[in-house]
Amino acid sequence: MKRPTVLLGMSGGVDSSVAAALLVRQGYDVHGVTLQVWEHEDATVAASKKWQERGCCKIGIAKFVAQRLKIPYDVIDQRQTFRENIIHDFLQGYAGGVTPNPCVRCNERVKLRGLIELADSRGIPYVATGHYVRINGKMDEAFTLERSLDKKKDQSYFLYRLNPSWLPRLRFPVGAMQKADVWAEAEALGLPADELKESQEICFVSHGDYRTFIETEMPEAKNPGAFMDENGRYLGQHDGIAFYTPGQRRGLGIAAGQRLYVQHVNASTNTVVVGPEEGLLRSSCDVKDLNLFDRSLLESKIDVAVKVRYATPATSATAEPVGHDTLRIHFHSPQRALSPGQSAVFYRGEQVLGGGIIQPF
Repeated sequence: MKRPTVLLGMSGGVDSSVAAALLVRQGYDVHGVTLQVWEHEDATVAASKKWQERGCCKIGIAKFVAQRLKIPYDVIDQRQTFRENIIHDFLQGYAGGVTPNPCVRCNERVKLRGLIELADSRGIPYVATGHYVRINGKMDEAFTLERSLDKKKDQSYFLYRLNPSWLPRLRFPVGAMQKADVWAEAEALGLPADELKESQEICFVSHGDYRTFIETEMPEAKNPGAFMDENGRYLGQHDGIAFYTPGQRRGLGIAAGQRLYVQHVNASTNTVVVGPEEGLLRSSCDVKDLNLFDRSLLESKIDVAVKVRYATPATSATAEPVGHDTLRIHFHSPQRALSPGQSAVFYRGEQVLGGGIIQPF
C-alpha cells in the first residue's frame, strides 16, 4: 500500500522536529520544508548560536533533522510575501492606533496558507506543522479545531483563522502530547537541547523592541501629539500613537501624582488617552473580520468562553450577533486593557468556534 504523503513545515524548533519523527513513525511519506519568512537586513548582526542563520527559522537544525530521518527537505523563500502581508499589516496597524497580532496573521496568510498552496502544487494531500492544537473528525462528519492536550502550550489562539476547508488535510502530531514528552522525543533524535530555546517574541523583532522596529521601518511614525485625560485635559506630549497600547504604564513620561495607564489611542486626533487603572476595565467589545468554524454564532446569543490574548485564560461571555458581520461580546466579568486590533477567540469546551478582531471603542 502506498504511504500517504504529508508536507511538513519545519522551523528547526523542537516541536516541528519531533513532528517529523512522529509522522515518519506513523507511516507517512514526509516532505520537509522551511518557509523562510524573515532575515535581518543588517549583515553585521551575528548569529547568537552556531545552529542559527540570521533569521527566525533555524534552517541548520531543520536540515539536520531531515538528514537524520532520511526525508526530503527544501527551503522556500517567502520573505516578500511575509513583508507584504505581515510587516506591512503590523506597521499600518500601529500607525492606525491598533495593536495587531502578527503571529495570527502569519499563520493565516503565510505559513499555513503557504504550505497548503505548496502542497497543492506538488500534489500532496496532507499538510502538517508542530503547533500545539488538535483536529477532530472523520471524512463523513464535520471536522473541528480543538485545544491541545497540554493546556499550557495550546496554540489554538494563533490558529483560529485557518480556512475551515483545510481542516481535513491538516495534521498536528504534537497536539496530543505533553511538552515533557516532546522534549524526550527530541533528545532521542539527538537534537541539541541547549539550541532549542523557545522564543516568546515576535520573530522579526529580535533586536531591541517593537517600538524600535517601528521607528526604523517607518520613521514617519514619530509624530508627536497630546496625552489627554478622559475629560480632555492636556497632560503632555507623546512620541506618536504607534508607540502606545492599552494598559501600557511605562515610558509615558507624565508626572501626574498617580499611576497612569494608556486607556485608548485615537488615530483621528493623534491623541493618547490615559487614566487610572480602574479605567482599563471593559464589560463588552465588538468583534469583526470574523473567521468562524461554527456559523451558529451569527444566528442567536450564545454563551462562550473567550480568549482576548494568548497569555490569559479564557473567560465566560455571551456572544451576540449584530448585523451579519459583527459579534458583540458581553463579558460576565469585566476585562482589563482590551486592545483593538488583537484577536478574540471563542471556545466551547475544547472546541474552537472561531474568532475575530477587536474593534476600536
